Amino acid sequence: MMENTPEANFAALGLNLPPAPKPVGVYKPLLIVDKRWVYVSGHGTVQDDGSLIIGRIGKDMDAEQGKLASRQVGLAILSTLKANLGSLNRVKRVVKVLGMVNCTPDFEKHPFIINGASELFAKVWGEENGIGVRSAVGMGSLPDNIPVEIEAMFELEEK
Repeated sequence: MMENTPEANFAALGLNLPPAPKPVGVYKPLLIVDKRWVYVSGHGTVQDDGSLIIGRIGKDMDAEQGKLASRQVGLAILSTLKANLGSLNRVKRVVKVLGMVNCTPDFEKHPFIINGASELFAKVWGEENGIGVRSAVGMGSLPDNIPVEIEAMFELEEK
């Protein structure tokens, strides 16, 4: 029987991790507080080749494309976690996700878009630990015209 760890769960999905994005401003991509809490800065739609998915939902792309862009942001967050922690197995649970959607004023399906990342996290850590509290909100614009930006907070496994 296969081990049911976050690393094994991720491997079973057959997805690639993009390169962990470098900060484009004055901030840290990840911060560990009290050896227990991991805060991850807002991440964008970094793809495997380092380029960004660009566009506004409701204008340049539809909701399904936006959901896939959100999953790509989730993958970028996983990449940052793995680059800084060494393994996704060090993360015990998802605590909070804030999803920001670059969309037209009439677009109202923000939660559907952010499900792209939330469903990914639920598959990696399981439904009990992979689903935390969440907000999904619309924005007038996002950096570089990316469709989705997500920041998150995680709890680490105790050593």
